[in-house]
Amino acid sequence: KCSPQDSSMNATGVRMVTRSRSRGPGAGPRGGGEKAAPLWRGEAAAEGRKSPSPSRHRRKTQKLNVAYDREEEDTKPPRAPSWEPRDWRQQLLNIRAMRSGKDAPVDWLGVEHCYDSDAPPKVRRYQVLLSLMLSSQTKDQVTAGAMQRLRARGLTVDSILQTDDSTLGTLIYPVGFWRSKVKYIKQTSAILQQRYGGDIPDSVAELVALPGVGPKMAHLAMAVAWGTVSGIAVDTHVHRIANRLGWTKTATSSPEKTRAALEEWLPRELWGEINGLLVGFGQQTCLPVHPRCQGCLNRTLCPAARGL
Repeated sequence: KCSPQDSSMNATGVRMVTRSRSRGPGAGPRGGGEKAAPLWRGEAAAEGRKSPSPSRHRRKTQKLNVAYDREEEDTKPPRAPSWEPRDWRQQLLNIRAMRSGKDAPVDWLGVEHCYDSDAPPKVRRYQVLLSLMLSSQTKDQVTAGAMQRLRARGLTVDSILQTDDSTLGTLIYPVGFWRSKVKYIKQTSAILQQRYGGDIPDSVAELVALPGVGPKMAHLAMAVAWGTVSGIAVDTHVHRIANRLGWTKTATSSPEKTRAALEEWLPRELWGEINGLLVGFGQQTCLPVHPRCQGCLNRTLCPAARGL
């Protein structure tokens, strides 16, 4: 399993910023002169890019609808949602109380615990992304084991590219869809080496363009590796529980639709908390099959529990 001392990235206070965010004091250019200081979750080390010089000729600007751009939110006052679930605040308080022990698998084997805290920041960020790619359709215990085997050989972009597919498959087995993940890991690692100097992108749009990286992984990578809450990371646990609690206005058929529905009403300051909170709740109480409703503090507030 992953070592407890590998959890330095799991500090509290993740900053809520948009793509125009500051990279913090002392951040140098990407890919050069990095120090091997701990990559705290709330103040992840980042190397800024220089902004392009403005054009000499002004052009008529067009407003583009980009799926993950939220720059306008900084200049507009927060809007009250047109709809929000009944009793959601009490439901949230109850889940926090049930999760106060922080003893679910995600709390000690999640992505924040599966990287090498002594590695340079760029390498740690790569390990974060790789652990997320391995975690899809895979239990935290299995992902942690695969990461431990990879790290024992020195887990970097170069080492992965120098590892043959058969050996890589043996190292990550039995993660779900391991054969496909071997291909995606190799393809993504090559792109990171060629386009990003061995680092990972610092935007959701660029992350989801990588082979084998979905929206949930991208939002978690932004939070853990870059210290930015870019959106709600919705996996099968969050998708299931949000629908059971009635946290979507209508039933949603996919995690991405659930993410969009939650972001419509859930206060932004709670976005970074929801994934870990609900994943652990789903691992211990709100199980996919035979949920433990009798021991749940929300049993009288949950539409799904009342319907059993």
